[in-house]
Amino acid sequence: EAVAAEWMLEFACSCLCRHFAEQIGAEFRWWRDVAKALISGLSQIPPHQKKTVYLCQLLIRVAQGKNLGLQFENDRRISPLESALSFWTLLEREEIKLEKLHEDIRLLIQIQIVAVHMENGYFKEAAEVLERLFTDSESDKPLRVKLATIIKTKDPYVPLLESFSYSLLISKIKSYIELFMKEKETNFLIQEATKQVASKGLGATALQNRPVEVNENDKSDLETKQRFVLSIILLRDVLGQKLATSTFPIFLKFVLFCGLCNIQNMEKNGDSLACSRKRQRWTYKEDLQLKWGVREFGVGNWAKILVHGNFNNRTSVMLKDRWRTLNKDK
Repeated sequence: EAVAAEWMLEFACSCLCRHFAEQIGAEFRWWRDVAKALISGLSQIPPHQKKTVYLCQLLIRVAQGKNLGLQFENDRRISPLESALSFWTLLEREEIKLEKLHEDIRLLIQIQIVAVHMENGYFKEAAEVLERLFTDSESDKPLRVKLATIIKTKDPYVPLLESFSYSLLISKIKSYIELFMKEKETNFLIQEATKQVASKGLGATALQNRPVEVNENDKSDLETKQRFVLSIILLRDVLGQKLATSTFPIFLKFVLFCGLCNIQNMEKNGDSLACSRKRQRWTYKEDLQLKWGVREFGVGNWAKILVHGNFNNRTSVMLKDRWRTLNKDK
């Protein structure tokens, strides 16, 4: 059971890394949920998987780094990026060979924690977080003084913050991911999945290539589901009969069950899903759900609103378009 769980966690982390690097939001969210389920099922982290767990937690938080309304810690003062910093500290302890890259990423996270607060107009909180982040050591003092001065100006677009931008942070983390992935080339599930695809030829990708009439808004969402389905099929084939045993960890059964349910729904609904989305009118209740979601999570967090709301066959793109329509009507 422990070995199977390790394979799945390594595989989920690899997918998470790839979709983070490629900036594929929908697929990243799929594997984020899988990774979180697997990690929460661990009674303790195996020593050889600490880096894997810490990296998953880091990426999940950095992906939501600008969403100050999202909480990962019990302390409501701790932003997603500040929570990410704690996992980056743990990652640094696991290796010493990347000192320069470690320092760059640590510095970028620290500066962006302050910058994100300022961008949202939380200048008091930015000053408070500055006190938490930087010690009284002489090495920290020059940067601490500069950031304190910037906070007083209440200008989040000064050259210093522009030089240590969020996009640069993402770029540096991508560099780290690339090195991490090279270490994980021997991942068992990826190797076995590759063999499965090779042995099945075009048959393994038949579901991906199945012709479905969709509009442009639905196309990317459908492709995301199809890729996820293929991944789950490969996981199922590789794990084989182990899934059927009563001793298989319940949280792993849950993860695969959710994936297999998606397979059944897609096979059952097929072409009708995209077509029904095109002609389906927005109901009054759905509009209320959308307005509630915007109040709760803010404009732009469509994926989060979609997850927490009660919508009928909608996508995050459709939520965004509907919100634009409602504002035009208003």
